[in-house]
Amino acid sequence: MEEGTGAGKRETLYYSLKQIELVNQPFPGRSGRTGCRDYTLIIVKDGQGRVMQAGADVQLEQGTGLLLEPDMLKGIESGERGISFYQLSFEIASAAGERFSPVKAGSNGGLIRCGSLICQPFPQYLLLLDALFNNRNAREEIQRFTNHIRFQELLLLVFLANPADPQEQNPKSIVQRSIDYVKENYNEALTVDQLAAMAGTSRSRYTQLFKEITGQNPLSYVNGIRIERARQLLAATNERLHDIAQAVGYSNEYYFNRRFKGTLGITPGQYRRSHQDNIRVFAPFLEDYLLALGVMPVVQFSHALWGKQDYLGLHHVPEFDISSGDWEELSDHKPELIMLNQGYKRWSLEECRGIAPLFRLPFGCEDWRSTLQSVASVFGRSDRVREIISDYEHKSREAAGILSRSVRSQTVAVLRISACAVVLYGCGGLGYTGNVLYGELGLRPHPLAQQLTRGERRVRLTSETLAQLDADHLFITFDKLEGEGRELLDTPLWRSLPAARNRCVYEVDFMAWMNYGVLSHRRKIDDVLRVLA
Repeated sequence: MEEGTGAGKRETLYYSLKQIELVNQPFPGRSGRTGCRDYTLIIVKDGQGRVMQAGADVQLEQGTGLLLEPDMLKGIESGERGISFYQLSFEIASAAGERFSPVKAGSNGGLIRCGSLICQPFPQYLLLLDALFNNRNAREEIQRFTNHIRFQELLLLVFLANPADPQEQNPKSIVQRSIDYVKENYNEALTVDQLAAMAGTSRSRYTQLFKEITGQNPLSYVNGIRIERARQLLAATNERLHDIAQAVGYSNEYYFNRRFKGTLGITPGQYRRSHQDNIRVFAPFLEDYLLALGVMPVVQFSHALWGKQDYLGLHHVPEFDISSGDWEELSDHKPELIMLNQGYKRWSLEECRGIAPLFRLPFGCEDWRSTLQSVASVFGRSDRVREIISDYEHKSREAAGILSRSVRSQTVAVLRISACAVVLYGCGGLGYTGNVLYGELGLRPHPLAQQLTRGERRVRLTSETLAQLDADHLFITFDKLEGEGRELLDTPLWRSLPAARNRCVYEVDFMAWMNYGVLSHRRKIDDVLRVLA
């Protein structure tokens, strides 16, 4: 622990317990006990009493205490029901072995604040005090060392609940100290009531302040710290799940499994296996994220009509047609983890749960950065995310600068064409193309897209509205699922469009443009630069 020993000077100080006594005064009266040459810590176990200090009465009851400088204890007067209290004497020494001189109520800015104390959560104090007292005569070195550690834990509780600096006693500062305590003691059996008591406030007020500081309620915050630590242990060690559960603060392995899966979507065992270099993963529509992170899928998705994602270059990876429903064929590839996005229900992919554990991503498709982070955390590659996003944003900024000079005020639209419909994609934050073309690249959307697609990813165009699409540039792709509909390009309506007349219609790859992911979006940028730069 650190204490100030003068202006601008800090010194490491050591706190050493010399004696602990349990004093019982069952009847009213004054104790004849006097202080010693060391610091004295009084913590009331039961009953009531008082002590005279600096000419004033200090009231004592269960859950309170008193910290006195050397030679200051002159006796305690018990109340009607008597009083039972622990009395501990301890000394403070510097690293050089010199005894520390008495502190005047924390005037040196140190940890000690002599005077009355709040001792909450009291059950936690009592556990430490009982253990210290019961093992006070321990002979074995390991037991004596354990008692030394218990005493440091007791002092830590005292210092956190009773700061020496009066400026640190505002409610938010007190709650912040309890948060710091949680970070260091997440493996203990913590409750909101205990933490609120430690902060000396009500449960509701504590929860309110806690959420203002962290953005989470206390239990969610504690669980998040425990799960994060468990992830580190799962990835870095081969410890048993039971031992990891105990180490991070869960009372049993079953509850640990439930909380871990509730947070990350997979069990601890699945998470550990996913961090192995040879994990066999099938992630339909998500291969983009895997490759960006350097993870090779054991099998790639394909579709009987759409084909596969050729832009990813997975030519050596076997394919599985998700439209076939042939789960036995998928089983032949022996995937150990199946990762799904929000479109899994369309293809009945939940039926794959009998083949391998399913992990469903929690984020919306447009939020590709969060999706990338989520995928990275599963495979232990979070350290790569920042660089991947930074490289992408650098590329998009450079492209936007080039396009601002070449395209200027010309308008752009994106169409998805099939035999059944002509679909116009939106220009807001929704859909496969809006964020990239109109947000990051700064292209100007055609007014029809702004008018018709507000709040929508895409809209179907009638012949009348298509005729109004006089955009300077059209990017088009063909949906083979409903029949390509290429015959539209030979109609008078299409040939009358300004972009068609001026040969400013550009066909782009369906699988690359109708997709999310950093590699998909990089491909969109490259395609736009190729024709508009």
